[in-house]
Amino acid sequence: MDESTYSSRDGWPIWLWLFLLFLAGSLAIAVEAALGNRLAWITLLLQLLLLLWAALKTPLEIAIDGLQVKVGDATILREFIGEATPLTSHEMALLRGRDVDTRCWMALRFWVSTGIKIEINDPKDPTPYWLVSAKKATALAAALNGKNK
Repeated sequence: MDESTYSSRDGWPIWLWLFLLFLAGSLAIAVEAALGNRLAWITLLLQLLLLLWAALKTPLEIAIDGLQVKVGDATILREFIGEATPLTSHEMALLRGRDVDTRCWMALRFWVSTGIKIEINDPKDPTPYWLVSAKKATALAAALNGKNK
């Protein structure tokens, strides 16, 4: 068994930050118009703190070592991992929707369009595969398939 390791954390893209900051600013302006400056600044500060907390909590963390694969809160031993296939954005869209196997386990982030399909070979687990969002899907597949890039 390959002892390679891999880890990644796909954070928010700049477009998502800009959109959420725009929404926070819009709400603060609406509060200012209705309730005054002090409450507008409090509203803006609370929204910014909430955005920072969400930005730290929502990225999908993936870690692979010689024994196990950890995706978010889920963990599986490497011995139960089959073939890992990197997916384009089109292939991910199909597997998330029209071609989904409802028994699969998904770890998706809407801001990441590409991903990976990880076959599961555990006779005690009815889950056929994991579908995981990943910006560096090819590198992740190579790490899971035991190929060093």
